[in-house]
Amino acid sequence: MTEHTHNVDRAEISKFEELASRWWDPNSEFKTLHDINPLRLDYVERGAGGLDGKRVLDVGCGGGILSESMAQRGAQVMGIDMGDMPLRIAELHTLESGVEVEYRRVPVEALAAEQPESFDVVTCMEMLEHVPSPASAIDACARLVRPGGKVFFSTLNRNPKSYLLAVVGAEYIMGMLPRGTHDFSRFIRPSELDAWIRPTCIRTTDMSGMTYNPLTQVYKLDPHNLDVNYLVTCVRDTHG
Repeated sequence: MTEHTHNVDRAEISKFEELASRWWDPNSEFKTLHDINPLRLDYVERGAGGLDGKRVLDVGCGGGILSESMAQRGAQVMGIDMGDMPLRIAELHTLESGVEVEYRRVPVEALAAEQPESFDVVTCMEMLEHVPSPASAIDACARLVRPGGKVFFSTLNRNPKSYLLAVVGAEYIMGMLPRGTHDFSRFIRPSELDAWIRPTCIRTTDMSGMTYNPLTQVYKLDPHNLDVNYLVTCVRDTHG
């Protein structure tokens, strides 16, 4: 299969490969990921009804920030990514932290064919806006979770406000992210995400926005504000 068949954008991967060595530096270009990770982790743990003892797949795991934190909550975690350097950094960090996580360089679609219905929880955070076919990744995530299991997505809404805050503000004015991190045309409206979810064997049960106050530098979840960053919970029905 070609890399495009595997739903890979090499240019997107190279962005994160170049920065991989700084992934675990909380004051680096990945500061935002470190800052929002507690919110993402709590959202997943709450939505999953706990992580302890559950088999979890982290799709697009990068350097492993979320993967490790879920493992620390008692989950058996596999993290997958198509970037070689971020995965090496993730593996090296487990040697330092002593946290057990299995990492693999494999497309989510290939893993879905290999291990269908194998995970209690699947997370796919900040990845959908970086692949050529978000619908393909969503379908693969749905096939990987067992009946009754939960799938969690997070991505960026596409509207003028999100362009101003997530691209102009975060990348060019405040320098919170490297310039060129995001391609605004790939941002995903909640209605589009839900439309890609509906044909699969999972269904949406919750959406919650994530807001940022630049004065207090505090992130928080807000179910009434999906304007920029937002998280989604899905469940695979036991008969699906």
